[in-house]
Amino acid sequence: AHISNQESKYQRVCDLSFHSHSACCHICHPALFITYPLIIKSHLFSFLCAGAGGWSPLTSDRYQWLEVDLGRRTRITAVATQGRYGSSDWLTAYLLMFSDTGHNWRQHRQEDSLGAFPGNSNADSVVQYKLEQPVIARYLRLIPLDWNPTGRIGLRLEIYGCRYTSDVANFDGSSSLVYRLSLRPSRTTIETISLKFKTLKNCGTLLHAEGQRDHSLTLVLDKGKLLLYHQQGNPIFSFSYGSLLVSLGSLLDDQHWHYIKLERMNTHLNLTVDKTTQQVHIPAELSHWDIHQLSLGAVQGHGLQKPILSNRNLSGCLENLFYNNLNLIDLAKQKSHQVTGNVTFSCAEPVFVAVTFTDSQSFLQLPGSTSWSQGVTSVALQFRTWNKVGLLLTFDLPNQDGVVWLYINEEMRTIDIIRQIQCVYVCLCLGSGLNDGQWHSVELKFRSDHLSISVNDRVCIIAAAEACTSEFLQLKAFSLFQGCMRLLAVDNQPIDLIKVQQRLLGNYSHLKIDMCGIIDRCSPSHCEHGGRCTQSWNTFHCNCSDSGYRGATCHSSTFKQSCEEYKHDGNTSGHYYIDVDGSGPIKPQLVYCNMTEDKAWMVIQHNNTELTRVTASPEGNQYSAYFDYASADEQLAAIINQSEHCEQELSYYCRKSRLLNTPDGAPFSWWVGGPSPGQVQMYWGGALPGSRQCACGLQDSCLDPYHYCNCDADHDQWTNDSGVISHKETLPVLSLVLGDVQRPGSEAAYRVGPLRCHGDKNFWNAAFFDKETSYLHFPTFNGELNADISFLFKTTSSSGVFLENLGIKDFIRIELKVVFSFDVGNGPLEVRVQTSVPLNDNRWHSVRAERNVKEASLRVDELPVATKAAPADGHIHLQLNSQLFIGTASRQKGFLGCIRSLQLNGVTLDLEERAKITPGVRPGCPGHCSSYGWLCQNQGRCVEKTSGFYCDCSPSAYTGAFCHKEVSAGFKSTTSITYMFKEPYDLSGNTSALPSSIYSDMTLRGENISLSFRTSQSPALLLYVSSFYREYLGSISNWCFFFSPCLCVFLFPDSDEVDADLVGVASVGFTGCLSAVHFNSISPLKAALLHPDSAVIVTGPLVQSSCGSSSSANPYAAETTHSLSGIRAASVYYSTYYTPLYIERVRGVIAVVIFITVSALVIMARFICSRKETYRNQEVKASQSEDGHEFPFSSQADSQSAPNENQKEYFI
Repeated sequence: AHISNQESKYQRVCDLSFHSHSACCHICHPALFITYPLIIKSHLFSFLCAGAGGWSPLTSDRYQWLEVDLGRRTRITAVATQGRYGSSDWLTAYLLMFSDTGHNWRQHRQEDSLGAFPGNSNADSVVQYKLEQPVIARYLRLIPLDWNPTGRIGLRLEIYGCRYTSDVANFDGSSSLVYRLSLRPSRTTIETISLKFKTLKNCGTLLHAEGQRDHSLTLVLDKGKLLLYHQQGNPIFSFSYGSLLVSLGSLLDDQHWHYIKLERMNTHLNLTVDKTTQQVHIPAELSHWDIHQLSLGAVQGHGLQKPILSNRNLSGCLENLFYNNLNLIDLAKQKSHQVTGNVTFSCAEPVFVAVTFTDSQSFLQLPGSTSWSQGVTSVALQFRTWNKVGLLLTFDLPNQDGVVWLYINEEMRTIDIIRQIQCVYVCLCLGSGLNDGQWHSVELKFRSDHLSISVNDRVCIIAAAEACTSEFLQLKAFSLFQGCMRLLAVDNQPIDLIKVQQRLLGNYSHLKIDMCGIIDRCSPSHCEHGGRCTQSWNTFHCNCSDSGYRGATCHSSTFKQSCEEYKHDGNTSGHYYIDVDGSGPIKPQLVYCNMTEDKAWMVIQHNNTELTRVTASPEGNQYSAYFDYASADEQLAAIINQSEHCEQELSYYCRKSRLLNTPDGAPFSWWVGGPSPGQVQMYWGGALPGSRQCACGLQDSCLDPYHYCNCDADHDQWTNDSGVISHKETLPVLSLVLGDVQRPGSEAAYRVGPLRCHGDKNFWNAAFFDKETSYLHFPTFNGELNADISFLFKTTSSSGVFLENLGIKDFIRIELKVVFSFDVGNGPLEVRVQTSVPLNDNRWHSVRAERNVKEASLRVDELPVATKAAPADGHIHLQLNSQLFIGTASRQKGFLGCIRSLQLNGVTLDLEERAKITPGVRPGCPGHCSSYGWLCQNQGRCVEKTSGFYCDCSPSAYTGAFCHKEVSAGFKSTTSITYMFKEPYDLSGNTSALPSSIYSDMTLRGENISLSFRTSQSPALLLYVSSFYREYLGSISNWCFFFSPCLCVFLFPDSDEVDADLVGVASVGFTGCLSAVHFNSISPLKAALLHPDSAVIVTGPLVQSSCGSSSSANPYAAETTHSLSGIRAASVYYSTYYTPLYIERVRGVIAVVIFITVSALVIMARFICSRKETYRNQEVKASQSEDGHEFPFSSQADSQSAPNENQKEYFI
């Protein structure tokens, strides 16, 4: 609609046509703003309208505006601007303000953050801006921000829109509107209540809906937020005020219209406040609940339920109130018998002129009152802010040498008053939570003999002055107030802020007058994953502690996504938090990671993994069991989906208790498995889904060939059907039903093991780009407000583009330099990481980039994170529309190398599947040992797999995922291990039949021996070696000079007899612990404990122990204690790791003998030392059945952590 001066009854404005050569000028006022008071005379600012073909104020500064009165409330859809005709005058940026009354202006913002609109680049072209949501207002105000630097402010303006009609009801705090449903209409799938409201009060009842069975829903405004409550029952018997279902919105007491929509569906409610919608799951009893009565503005019920807000009815206006499609205000106007009330049908508009202090340069200067000369001072105001500190006001004391400061200090929860030169410094704990964004009132009264202050009607009086302290000098550097003020009064005389705005009263700078520009940056909150949002005037902060996430908005997970990832970071078995979808909505979960040599098992427990006896139920013929997992349903589904393999033990032990009967008959038992709620499964562990068999039926080995389960043979003796379920679509096991447990003589037990999964399809999903022009394409990346991208790469190239996604103007790109660049409409930004080592070393490197509304960050490997803050009040939405390219399809140089585990906002892109159909790209990427081989310790070998690698520990004396776990054993007197090697040639015609080559390389010219030991015995023989050539070698621990421990090695070449001293020591033996024994390429102790075969001869008891894993901080430190007689004795702790013994002359076939003996008595000078070590072995007792039959199966849960053995030492 084109608006001209002749067509409308405008006030204080001239409308200029784009095509007119004449200018119409009227009064043009300087703009709006406010701060703290000082005493100075008023100043009047002069202005003038001038120019041809448009509006141009006399002075070009940011204190100008152009205001349009549309005559009535109008739906405004677009605004267009043009420069002043035939001039160099045009705007390049401007603000838009809207109002219903010409007061209480509201700034229109784009994307909830950016307020500036783009203007013109010349005087002739028209720039039109379509509002994302139409604005309903009568008044529009345009405020210039920037203009052509070689010209001045110049403007032609056109506004587009249409007429707006509405039905309005006014509520004065005692009025209400009640709608009673006479006949219940036919039930609909969706029930809707919608309305608009405006109010200056921060609390009040908006609507109250009552139904049958004393259920009700109440929507109230409390502290400027909307709260939805559910109530039930009679308060005579219940003191409950109801349960809070949802809280939404903030700062809704601003006297602007706010839209509310409440939709009730079968299982949930949708509550919409302005542009934010939140879904609420409702109690089950409300699913089929019918509304009988709807009260507006107050609770007009049957009196049985307590109101949520006692005596706090609505003071404000409602507009366009609809129940489903029924206009209730229109029914009230027509005096329908269904609608009763005492409301008026026009909206009262109280005027409170507010002022906004925007930054540290804001101030307001007002003259003092004439009554101050009489010694009376009174200042009052209301304020609202998010800042914890700020100077509210300051003034000179009348007829005295002094100054008063009123200062808010929310960090100390006080308001401070300081009076200088005959000084008072008062800390008043009158207010708390004064930075909550609510309006708070302050009044300060000063007389010659006392000072009083009230904060929110709490009064404090200070009678006498105190001496000033030196601390006062530090208080002059006050933080200036940022926030809103209103109802300013000096000596009970209101301050006319409109006169201040017109420069007729006082002085000001950097203020916005006749509006409160406070913004709640935490509603809706940009903090994700439960992060707690706090804010100041200019920004917000997310507290991510205890959330499991990190970053400016708590977007990125601090945990790995699988046990596989933890393993490839060098972690060993233990409990870890797993975040399956990274930055996605699924919460982290605690699981046990069992790191074996070739796999990383993820173990998830449930409430009963023990072997459980079945007890017949007197109520029914079936026994049911339900399994609650430590992880939620969505967590379990995600784990199973991303794992390469999952399994779960399902076992049934039976005596005269049938299981599945036959494939043709009805099964006695079944179980429910798969994603919740699961499906009934009629097969057992070890069989195939749908087969209705057990493992023995699949293997044709059941006890009864006519049945497919051992238990179906119905024998009067214990048997079982056990196996592992490994079909992921039927996992996890959720419940179990056993049917044949009621017959006389029937006995049964079951075991459902923990869910176990290994492999991570996402972590190893990779593609190899063998040409710089190669690329993969995927759908457009959707990361408007939060975007995180993570991947691993390896390359020999020095440059290239990893990925990019383009929009019309916006883009996002990551390059090999490494640079993360993007544009969300504020101009290109780059985040760069400088590395001291080259990244083109053909090893895997990790990259993680994140962009959110506060900042952008980039991290490479474990280098420090590089960040760059987002522009204040800039564009925040990343708008992309092209496909996402991995590599690049533009003219830039593409990527040459491997990309792996590419994830965008927690979702893994399947590079391998796309690479299978894309020329120039191959699925998978080998060569992991170059990056992860360092994890294999103690001579373990890195072995490549299709997806990853594993450590082969066969050449090592150690075991574990990374060959890091010592193989240890405690020995007693009668224990020994003898390892026999093959003869170098056939001396006797007999040859060894050992197939393994692990223990065969024994023809070297020298030998390497390493071991670890712990003993308090001295001397003690550690090992003894003999060859077929009558050569001998021995190692003895002994006391050397000054009774310090040492290790002695004896070599006896070409000797017919073993040294007598060595024989003597051997006869006494050795007591202690040996671990990690290695001789050339064989590990005798490891072979005896883990791989017993004919080459190993063990005599005496030998039990694997963890005695070699614990070590003191100083392994050579002597532990001093006292004997019973007070005589000092010493016990020495040996821990010799990898002591190499290299002998040139010992060659041929050698037998290595490790002797372990019980005790040793060594008499040295005046000292006697002995050690007693106790090894405890646990015995598992077999449980007995109640009727005397022996139950032959043990109940043993999976252990998730190895036990620790604490060695105790006694000195006698």
